[in-house]
Amino acid sequence: MVSKLTALALATSCLLAQNTQEIKDEIKETKERIARLNANLKELESSVPKEDALFKTRAEAGYMLNSGNSDTEAFNVDAKITGTWDLHSLEISMLWQYGADNDVESTNRFLSELLYDYKLSQVLSLDYLAGYKDDKFSGFDYQFYTGPGAKYVAIKTDFQELTLDGNLLYAKDKIFGGTDRSYAAYRVQAVYNMQVLENLKFHQTLNYRSEFSDIENYFAYSKTGLSTRFSDIFSAGVAYYVDYTNKPAFVDKTSTDKKFTFNLIADY
Repeated sequence: MVSKLTALALATSCLLAQNTQEIKDEIKETKERIARLNANLKELESSVPKEDALFKTRAEAGYMLNSGNSDTEAFNVDAKITGTWDLHSLEISMLWQYGADNDVESTNRFLSELLYDYKLSQVLSLDYLAGYKDDKFSGFDYQFYTGPGAKYVAIKTDFQELTLDGNLLYAKDKIFGGTDRSYAAYRVQAVYNMQVLENLKFHQTLNYRSEFSDIENYFAYSKTGLSTRFSDIFSAGVAYYVDYTNKPAFVDKTSTDKKFTFNLIADY
């Protein structure tokens, strides 16, 4: 009887040991399969193009030609290229406005800005701004400004967005026939977009740039626009630009320059 019980115990132990080893082997095999699946998943994810790493362009172009008692020609090009990758983003903007009346040039303005942005959170980021302005009829040969700053997303919903940013700047102005003038400055800006209707969008940009030591030396810029989309790429829009200089380069220059444009807009 004792020998039978001993044999039964040995058989049970062997069976348990065998089952335990089988379970361990199965666990090992399952882990290996999971590792292979994870490796395949990472490979598939890396092969998918990242949409937020692609550069996107928005270009607005308007043209007006009038002939008869007066011959007037004017055009406007306003373009912006944006790109985002990881926590970084880059924005390049350009504005060129030209006008002539009876073959006499009356407007020739060029403005370009480059803005680099590093995201700290969903609403806060650090940035660096570089800007260049060339206005033939302003009295300035050119204006240049650059410096670091920060951007804050104050509102972000499905139908509206408001961003606020500010920069500390090194600024340099060159006056026609004059000398360079360099000074410390700052700029604050607000950009607001609103989807008014399904195919109607409102845009507003406001910025203010001023010298620290001379608060009378400041510049203000505004762009107000409405656009309506009529295809996947193209929209039609109107825009109103106001460019203000509190201390013009020469006394015979006006402080405020205004432009109203009708534009064909492409987003791609």
